[in-house]
Amino acid sequence: MRESILLELRQSLLTRSPLPSLPESVWKRTGALNTWGTNAIEGNTLTWRDVEMVLLEQRSVGNRPILDVLETLHHETAFRGLVQRLDAPIRLQTVLELHETVFRGIHPDAGQWRRVSVRITGSRHSPPRAEKVVTAMASWEEEYAERDLAGESTFGLASWMHHRFESIHPFTDGNGRIGRLLLNLHFLKHSWPPVHVLPPHRNRYIHALESGHSEDLSELKAFLKTAMARSLLDLLDQVGTQEDELKPLGALEARGDHSTKYLGLRASQGELPAIKTSGKWHSSDRATRLYTQFVGR
Repeated sequence: MRESILLELRQSLLTRSPLPSLPESVWKRTGALNTWGTNAIEGNTLTWRDVEMVLLEQRSVGNRPILDVLETLHHETAFRGLVQRLDAPIRLQTVLELHETVFRGIHPDAGQWRRVSVRITGSRHSPPRAEKVVTAMASWEEEYAERDLAGESTFGLASWMHHRFESIHPFTDGNGRIGRLLLNLHFLKHSWPPVHVLPPHRNRYIHALESGHSEDLSELKAFLKTAMARSLLDLLDQVGTQEDELKPLGALEARGDHSTKYLGLRASQGELPAIKTSGKWHSSDRATRLYTQFVGR
């Protein structure tokens, strides 16, 4: 995904509204989508429809574990609270507060660094032993602040900070969810919208994190850019102009120089900003125009 395309899409979004000032209905849906995705890839049993009922319609759901419902409510609170954290630096206290918010009443060590050594399921990487967690996290905090102050690119720094956090694995449980909240706090602080990791993206996301253990963050960076494209398209579809309305690629073929098959190929390759819904790719007139402008064939 060309960053030049993302920058143009972001500018179109910010022209409509600063991120903290997006309509409440948009933030509610964004928070629900983010919460469903981040919990679902970790095994939470609530479906997207369940989350819609709980968070958007304020209705109860039956036959779901109470802890899964609590995770949903607590995570949405933490996610919505990110906007109130934009003026403060990301510190270790930020990390602990987010963990406590999401997991209070769920895990007995909510808001506490892990006191045992752990392994990451399915990974060859071994996180530091428990006694080294605080030192490793202090180094993470310091290096992030230094690299941010030095003006490192938003996506490059996002890839490093997220991968390093997950590599340290500072909590007994909940590292993925807190790491993704911190990732989105980083994006919001740099005037980019939050990204969502949904169940269909899980395998690529995990593979990108695993690739980072070989000191190659390019796959994770590419994943984050593709995820950002989806977020920008989704938000512009809600608050943008007619040019931002999401449409099936077949409807866009008639308006441009590319066939539906070609557009679908480029969407699957992560080059054309697009969202897959019910098995079909959707994009917008603006996104396909920007693709033609910056990439062509």
